[in-house]
Amino acid sequence: MEPAAQPGDLPLQVAQIVACTEAEGPGRRFALWFQGCPLRCPGCCNPEMLPFDGGARLPLSEVIERLRRAANQQGVEGISLLGGEPLAHAREAAALARQVQSAGLSVMIFSGYTLEEARLLPEPAVAELLSLTDILVDGPYIREQPEEHRRWIGSANQRIHFLTDRYRADDPCWQRRNTLEIRLRDREVSINGFPAPSAVGLWKRLRP
Repeated sequence: MEPAAQPGDLPLQVAQIVACTEAEGPGRRFALWFQGCPLRCPGCCNPEMLPFDGGARLPLSEVIERLRRAANQQGVEGISLLGGEPLAHAREAAALARQVQSAGLSVMIFSGYTLEEARLLPEPAVAELLSLTDILVDGPYIREQPEEHRRWIGSANQRIHFLTDRYRADDPCWQRRNTLEIRLRDREVSINGFPAPSAVGLWKRLRP
């Protein structure tokens, strides 16, 4: 049963949450994938997250509480928003990012829009969301241009924008090899991250 939202508690359409991961950005991060994306990048890694129906509607308060537990118990330093497409959920994502920043944690977003395209989107909440973002990875995924050198980046065309001074482009973490995390819970396998070449075969066998 999905938790009931409290009055004024904004619901988020969520495809998946990983409470603590090192495969979706610097440090230990709370990763949230939104359900729904208007873009259709060929070879999308998460095609099941493209439809806007599906996933679970979670109250913002529950997501924040889960993030706080992860920060207190597992040392999570920020949130990574993925999808789906976070900018297609800008109002909800901005409300979430506002509380994340208020708690002293960081915000990272992976978007299929370029930064220039994002700034032209008519939804006012997009500008607010960008103002609350520390790192933006932008651009569509292009399967013919796999990224081989930068960590946490899907294809070579995508760019990393450091929108605040919280993180630095010269941090060695960006040059490390990509990683794939595989979890087994209640006989179900979940996978997140970006596969290194040695893990590609396993990735293909385990992905639905």
